[in-house]
Amino acid sequence: MSERAATAVAHANIALAKYWGKAERARNLPAVPSLSLTLDALRSTTRVVPDAALRADEVVLDGAVASGRSLERVVRMLDEIRAKTGSESRARVVSSNDFPTAAGLASSASGFAALALATTTAYGLAATPSDVSALARRASASAARSVYGGYVALRSGVEAAEPVLRAEEFPLAMVIALTASGPKSIGSTEGMRHTEETSPYYAAWLANAPALFEEIRTALLARDLERLGPLVEQSALMMHASMLAARPALVYFAPGTLRVMERVRALRAAGTLAFSTMDAGPHVKVLTEPGSVTAVESALRGVEGVLDVRVSGAGPDARLVPEPP
Repeated sequence: MSERAATAVAHANIALAKYWGKAERARNLPAVPSLSLTLDALRSTTRVVPDAALRADEVVLDGAVASGRSLERVVRMLDEIRAKTGSESRARVVSSNDFPTAAGLASSASGFAALALATTTAYGLAATPSDVSALARRASASAARSVYGGYVALRSGVEAAEPVLRAEEFPLAMVIALTASGPKSIGSTEGMRHTEETSPYYAAWLANAPALFEEIRTALLARDLERLGPLVEQSALMMHASMLAARPALVYFAPGTLRVMERVRALRAAGTLAFSTMDAGPHVKVLTEPGSVTAVESALRGVEGVLDVRVSGAGPDARLVPEPP
C-alpha cells in the first residue's frame, strides 16, 4: 500500500441526546444511545505524514509536543492502522483546533475524527465512512459522530455512527456561551468512570436515557423544535444529575453556567425558542432557530460570567484537504 501525507478536517459535535458511560470499556462502546448536531464553527485540522526514517511517532497538538495519555491515544490509533496495512513507518502528526481544547467543547470528537480520516488515507487503507467512524469511536466515542455532518446518531453497543438527518432538512443554529477558560479539571473518560462507580443515580440514567433518545430522534425527524428543545434540556440535566450525585460530586458548572441557563429560560418565556444543553464542561450551548441567533447572542453576551460567545450552524462531513503540490 502506498503511503503519503494526508490532511483532514472534522468538526466538533454537540449531543442533543447525551452519551455518558461505557457499555464496554475495552472496545469503548457507549452505554446509551446518543444523537448530535455537527457544528460548522468548531473544527480540527490534522495532518499525518508517514516517514520510514522516524524511530518513533511525533505528535504535536495545538503547537505543543504531545506526551502522556494524549500521545498514547494517538499512537494507539496509528498502531491499529499499521497493523492492518503491515506498515512499519512511524508518522509525524500535527493537529490543531480553532476553538479551546479539552474544555468541554468536544475537541476530542473532531480531533479523533480528523485523525482517523487522515491516518487511513496516509497509510493507503481503503475505508468507508462507517469504517472511519468505527476507528474514531475506539479513541473517543463521540468522535464517531464527527465523521458525519448534520444530525448523527451513535447507538449503544454499536461500532459506528449513522447519519439521521441532513442539516438543510432542519436548519438550526447553536449559540455557545463560554463560561470558563482553560481545560477542564476532570476529563470525560475519568468522569464517566467515577460516575459509574459512585453515583446512585447512574442506574437511573442508564434506564431512562434510551427512551429519551427515541423521543429526541422522533422530534428531530418531525422538525419540531418546540418538542425537541425541552427534551434536549432534559437529557443534559439528567446526565449532570448522575454526575452531581457521585461521591464526591462531579461538578462541571462554572458560576456563569447557571446564569446562562436562567437567561435562556427568560428568553423562552418572552417567546424566543431557545434551549440549553451542556456537555462535560462549563460551557452552555443554546439550540435555536437561525432567525433568533442575533437576539440569543446579544442576551448571552450580557450575562455575568460569560467570557465569549460563538455562533454556529450545522457542520459538514469530515473531509480531506488537498496537499500542496
